[in-house]
Amino acid sequence: MTKNTSLPATPAHLALVNASAGYPGHPAIHDISIEIPCGALVAVVGPNGAGKSTLFKLLVGLLPLRSGQALIHGLPAGSHQDCVAYVPQREEVDWRFPVNVLDVVLMGRYGRLGWLKAPTPEDRQVALEALRQMDMAQLAGRPIGDLSGGQQQRVFLARALAQQPHILLLDEPFTGVDITTQEVTLRLLADLHQKGVTVMVSTHDLKMASQYFETVIMLNKRLIAYGPPEKVFTPDLVSQAFQGHLLMLDNSVVVDDCCGHDHIHEEE
Repeated sequence: MTKNTSLPATPAHLALVNASAGYPGHPAIHDISIEIPCGALVAVVGPNGAGKSTLFKLLVGLLPLRSGQALIHGLPAGSHQDCVAYVPQREEVDWRFPVNVLDVVLMGRYGRLGWLKAPTPEDRQVALEALRQMDMAQLAGRPIGDLSGGQQQRVFLARALAQQPHILLLDEPFTGVDITTQEVTLRLLADLHQKGVTVMVSTHDLKMASQYFETVIMLNKRLIAYGPPEKVFTPDLVSQAFQGHLLMLDNSVVVDDCCGHDHIHEEE
């Protein structure tokens, strides 16, 4: 049967059509077709190496397609200067770079300014407001490398806010951070969702994905499931995604991600 590679009559704000991406000799995601409406609050789950980070890098234009299409507002991913904000995993950032907190957040304005233009007073006001929203304004002058992991995460979230994006992509924002940062982040996601911003968050925590997100994408190099948590987090689908690293304890699904962490989802 020939695959249908045509776009919907009315393209979603974010759409993948038979999309495959990865690195030379190492395909990371394969043949994914999905539409995500504007303003959705989406958790992206799957085991290590499932392609979650690849998906985000594809959508922000950091990784090219090998085949298929990736569209944002009907244009190829990477076409927009400031529509999509991306917060990578903390280990991907060089925290020794000699820059202060406010300067990091101002980087979120460069898509509007261009790299050779100095920030305006309005840009500084937007950056400071983003820091206030993340409870970090008091540290605006501190070197980014002097902050704790949770504080660094909140600074990068403030940088994303300063970008004033339509779509926010967060790669494992809850890993290795304190409870305060988790709570601030969850409040931010709820606020952005109310404002109609599309939010996608990758996480290993299936219970958090079930409790705080209205939609779940489950990946393991290919699309396993897409829908509300109660339809996605079934023993069969979770077993497919995590390739048998699954136990049933009472009424809970327990996933062993092969890294010594167990993540629990309560079954209804």
